[in-house]
Amino acid sequence: MDYVSALVPPVVMAAFFIGLVVTIVKSQGGPNKAKEDAAVDLAIGRAESVQQTPRTDGV
Repeated sequence: MDYVSALVPPVVMAAFFIGLVVTIVKSQGGPNKAKEDAAVDLAIGRAESVQQTPRTDGV
């Protein structure tokens, strides 16, 4: 019975990992894809529009 207790944790972790991957794959695309893409494009646009000014305090 020691082999059962040794195999249970990896099997449980593998099942959760497979469930996570399936959830991620299923959530890709679909009706929310355009909204997600627009949010990412907006965030990238904001990051690119920020101009960094050089520091003048001598550091």
